[in-house]
Amino acid sequence: MSRCVLRCVEAPDAAHRQRLLQFLRERHGAAAEELEVCIDPSLIGGFTLTADGYTYDYSVRCRLRQMEDTLRHSETVCEDPKAMAEAMRQEIRSFVPSTEPVELGAVEEVSDGIVTVSGLPRAVYGEQVLFDNGEQGMVMDLRRDSVGVVLLGESEGIGEGSEVRRTGRTVEVPVGEGLLGRVVDALGRPIDDLGPVKPDGYRPVEREAGGVITREPVSVPLQTGILAIDAMVPIGRGQRELIVGDRQTGKTAIAVDAMLNQKDTGVICIYVAIGQKASSVARVQETLRKRGAMGHCIIVSAAAGDSPSLQYIAPYAGAAMGEYFMEHGRDVLIVYDDLSKHAVAYRTLSLLLKRSPGREAYPGDVFYLHSRLLERACRLTKEYGGGSMTALPIIETQAGDVSAYIPTNVISITDGQIYLESGLFFSGQRPAINVGLSVSRVGGAAQTRAIKKTAGTLRIDLARFRELEVFTQFSSDLDRATQQTLDHGRRLLELLKQPQYHPMPVSRQAALLYVATQGLLDDVPLEKVAALTDALMERLEMEHGEVLQGIEETGTLSGMAAETIRSALLCCKENLS
Repeated sequence: MSRCVLRCVEAPDAAHRQRLLQFLRERHGAAAEELEVCIDPSLIGGFTLTADGYTYDYSVRCRLRQMEDTLRHSETVCEDPKAMAEAMRQEIRSFVPSTEPVELGAVEEVSDGIVTVSGLPRAVYGEQVLFDNGEQGMVMDLRRDSVGVVLLGESEGIGEGSEVRRTGRTVEVPVGEGLLGRVVDALGRPIDDLGPVKPDGYRPVEREAGGVITREPVSVPLQTGILAIDAMVPIGRGQRELIVGDRQTGKTAIAVDAMLNQKDTGVICIYVAIGQKASSVARVQETLRKRGAMGHCIIVSAAAGDSPSLQYIAPYAGAAMGEYFMEHGRDVLIVYDDLSKHAVAYRTLSLLLKRSPGREAYPGDVFYLHSRLLERACRLTKEYGGGSMTALPIIETQAGDVSAYIPTNVISITDGQIYLESGLFFSGQRPAINVGLSVSRVGGAAQTRAIKKTAGTLRIDLARFRELEVFTQFSSDLDRATQQTLDHGRRLLELLKQPQYHPMPVSRQAALLYVATQGLLDDVPLEKVAALTDALMERLEMEHGEVLQGIEETGTLSGMAAETIRSALLCCKENLS
């Protein structure tokens, strides 16, 4: 026998009761002979009928709520108050209430952003639900008699007995051109005081990554403008390159430099701030705005003061926004800053949902947490859109421990890592990239021919320098070859120093790498290397602009261009001395 509940303002008579039972038999095949009647004056009028997990809401309260939603989402805007009032009257006259059954649940408990809900037997994992105060929630725990819902808004107004409504869809965020230049929260709502966002559509935050058949090999460079990265740890469009290091070692600076370098290249940049201070996010926004790069960027902010649920879905929301552009043939660069805090937010939610903790109290599926996110970055074939999404996830280590749980997880998922060493950072080597621990599994496939040709021996020379530096730090008597290797390595390191927010074009990188790897700087005093290279680039730009332009257009360094660079360097050396 099915349990049927009738909520109404006044008890029905016998005839009305029989008509309701007949309706239920026709709709659900229910064999109920009696209705459980509950008097509820808050309905104002009409009734609600619940059976087999569905609720038919014919109450006045429901009609008023539907009308309110219709008026709120109406696009009719008039400056004249009388015209506006008449337009609203017309909306009300044409309003047609929905009579479709809905699935409603009731709140049993609210605690720390987790809501236990009964009465939603058909709810699915990841589904969006709506509370009667208008806030959203996401189903993250399925139990025998209840579901665990993560609240995506404020808990004020939600208490025991509050209604929860299934939507039948997953949590979605707005996507499209209207988001460019904006700062939004994890649900795509604007937080930059620039008015509402006009999206081109909506996409679910969670989506299965495309299969192998949809992907192209990574072969097109994504220039970061950072000489040390583009020369030794190249990044291709569609790649996933991890940036890892202790706090305050320049991880975010590398990501922001890469975003600045995409100005005027057509690459869309998305910066996802997870658990960052609001002041840090505002600083990134101001940096992009001052340098004219905010127009091609989107900032998704789930700050440290936001709930763990918003920090949890923020990177997936950013990925959904990027996938829209990728499937429309655009190239996207997305930065996740940082996934360490993302894992902590998921651990918090899992513990509140009473899931079994594992290593370091993280749940057992924490690896899947990041793998399903980073797998969404790829380069699509032309049949599937032809765009790409390049991911730069950031992980913060403790005391340089790259073998910790979360760092090793993400290292195994990505296509390489850029490791920033605090010792190098505090010694003045910035960016503080450790050449030995940094690697790109794409390699030369994601480099222009000019950079590949001129940077061929750079990594080997630096590795040899590091090795000799360790063994000779306590030795005062060195042979000539060893001293030359050390001097060459020191000049290479000096050349790789680069100011923050000053990305280099490919032509400048190729010219500097050529003079460095050819040993043309070995006779220059170490303290004059920076001044000499600045003078060289100034001379090339003023007197040989066509050489630099040719490198930019063709991506190659011809023999004639190399001779021009060499002769310009000799002139600069004479002037410097």
